[in-house]
Amino acid sequence: MKSIFDKVSYEASKIVTTNYSTSFSLAVKMLSPKIQDDIHAIYGFVRFADEIVDTFHEYDKETLILEFEKDLKLAIERGISLNPILNSFQDVLKKYQIDYALVDAFMKSMKFDLNKNIYSTTEDYQEYIYGSADVVGLMCLKVFVNGDQEMYDELKGPAMKLGSAFQKVNFLRDLKADSEELNRVYFPHLEGMGLSEENKAEIIIEIQQDFNEAFEGIKKLPESAKFGVYTAYKYYSKLLKKLINSDVEDIKSNRIRVSNPMKFALLTKSYFDYKMRII
Repeated sequence: MKSIFDKVSYEASKIVTTNYSTSFSLAVKMLSPKIQDDIHAIYGFVRFADEIVDTFHEYDKETLILEFEKDLKLAIERGISLNPILNSFQDVLKKYQIDYALVDAFMKSMKFDLNKNIYSTTEDYQEYIYGSADVVGLMCLKVFVNGDQEMYDELKGPAMKLGSAFQKVNFLRDLKADSEELNRVYFPHLEGMGLSEENKAEIIIEIQQDFNEAFEGIKKLPESAKFGVYTAYKYYSKLLKKLINSDVEDIKSNRIRVSNPMKFALLTKSYFDYKMRII
């Protein structure tokens, strides 16, 4: 029975989420149980695509990403894939009528990572972030609003800002690995000079502005999604604060982290804020 296969497919996407990101997995647990599987399916898809371009160095990554994309299109056309990650993702796309243009933009950014190493212009930087992060936020938003187009249109801007903020925090946190292991520089602010206290301050201001705009949208989310998204927001806000308090040399030589005890403390604080209607 296909229903059993679909169930197994969603469970596979959940396994991907829990194994690759404890922080995101924790936030998903704070969503309504009715939509958790759908968000796992989205994360599973984007995680696998990202893995292809970021870690499968001993393989032909270009061939793998093109095959992955081709298999997704076939899955959408057929309504099934024997790849459980693609099977659950195509089901979510159909269920919420998610525009394939969002997927297309995401895959375009993933392909950039195959050959493009330096994003020296604001336009390139913004295009990459839109495809790698903003559209993922928009896919999730479709699930959060249960396909309600009017609410989606109202919250689209803040959802993109949240995706941008998360991605920029990741770029700053992963500066060492991106530059040394992948030879990538995403911030045009660093062109020709590397990270300094001055351009770090510019980046922080940009991220804080994104967070401020995103927060206004979080407050308007349906109750089924608000607590989970707010939990993720609080985690990344804490990570940003740690980056602010870290000197440039520390960021360039270490991956700044939020400890597990702190993650659970943030969860408690987020729950208090939610119950007290602070959000």
